[in-house]
Amino acid sequence: MRVLITRPASDAPVWVAALQQAGYDAQAMALIDIAPAPEVEPIERAWSRWGQWQAVMFVSAPAVRCFFARQPQSHAWRDDHTRCWATGPGTHKALLKAGVPPRLIDSPNEQGGQFDSEALWQEVHPQVASGQPVLIVRGRDVGPQNLNPDADATGFGRDWLAQQLQSVQVPVHFVVAYQRQAPVWSQAQRSQAALAATDGSVWCLSSSQAVANLQRCLPAQDWSSSRCIVTHARIGQAAQALGFGQVLVARPVLADVLASLESLA
Repeated sequence: MRVLITRPASDAPVWVAALQQAGYDAQAMALIDIAPAPEVEPIERAWSRWGQWQAVMFVSAPAVRCFFARQPQSHAWRDDHTRCWATGPGTHKALLKAGVPPRLIDSPNEQGGQFDSEALWQEVHPQVASGQPVLIVRGRDVGPQNLNPDADATGFGRDWLAQQLQSVQVPVHFVVAYQRQAPVWSQAQRSQAALAATDGSVWCLSSSQAVANLQRCLPAQDWSSSRCIVTHARIGQAAQALGFGQVLVARPVLADVLASLESLA
């Protein structure tokens, strides 16, 4: 069974290697291209205020990598009290790799079955202090279809967690650490993707933006005979709206993805 990993190029190799080791014909086919945000001053200002944040929430592993690329060399963790929030295991691991002490990281329990802002809020809201600001590090979408100057300045994504924080009088700030755009595929890649839409391959889709980019890359494709595994119900809704014939939801951990693949065999 061919499995297409559509995560950004920086995240795909780990998944491809793990699935290949499990016996699957796993291949990378990125549906999102990631690049650091060109404006570094806002990130540097956020670092200069590090001790003022009660917590810094990272929306993804790329947010961690691009934000920590600007970490001051003088920063020390020994007496640090700023919490680092992550919505899922991939972001959690990225924080550990960036050098954040485990004692400072909050994220949903891996056994809980849900990795999103709602699950993170259940984990962190008892410790939230009113009046002390929280920083949200996220990305923005770039391309001719993204012309909203407000989104360009503050990033693009769900504001659900920000709304919960503001409801308990916590000031929320945003900084854009990276930008996302649709991949530029060659004709050979388009042909490979079109074949994978009809030959029984399984698409692993980890964001709604990836689904939207797939539609842009293959606007006339019929997906009614296609199969996919998605890592959240909202992504599943996007895949169903595109026309995928079979959609399975699995947590973004290897054991769950493998179980879903076995059910499709």
